[in-house]
Amino acid sequence: MPPADPDAAASPEDAVDPDDLSGLASEIHAVLGQLFRRARAASAGSGLTASQRSAASRLRRDGAATTADLARAEFVRPQSMRMTVAALEEQGYVRRTPHPTDGRQLLIELTEEGRAAMDSILRAKRDWLTTALGTELDPAQRATLARALPLLRTLAAGDES
Repeated sequence: MPPADPDAAASPEDAVDPDDLSGLASEIHAVLGQLFRRARAASAGSGLTASQRSAASRLRRDGAATTADLARAEFVRPQSMRMTVAALEEQGYVRRTPHPTDGRQLLIELTEEGRAAMDSILRAKRDWLTTALGTELDPAQRATLARALPLLRTLAAGDES
């Protein structure tokens, strides 16, 4: 088990000057990227690409959407999203249904198989992180991390708050 001091895991060379906003931003970005990659590796057996996982996850979270709406939400071109949706459809994870108010459009929604696949991916990621929190951090370090969550939520919300 790591030391009880929440700062003991970081050496003085690892410390980031909180007034160096660019350096702090770079460190946060790098660390979050590593966490996301480790979590993705924990569920690598899904057979879905990162863009397919992201689109399916958004459908799971936000519900049915048009391809154009998904593309905007995922910051990709509509052509790219059409390819992503086609791959998900081929695997039986999404289906197209008529738009309730605009007969020219189709909504993309997760199938039960797609929902089960996303649930499995999210469970694998959560299980990895749960284990890592329990084995890599001691209670004081977990408390420090818990105290940082409101700050991370504020950053994540950005203009939405």
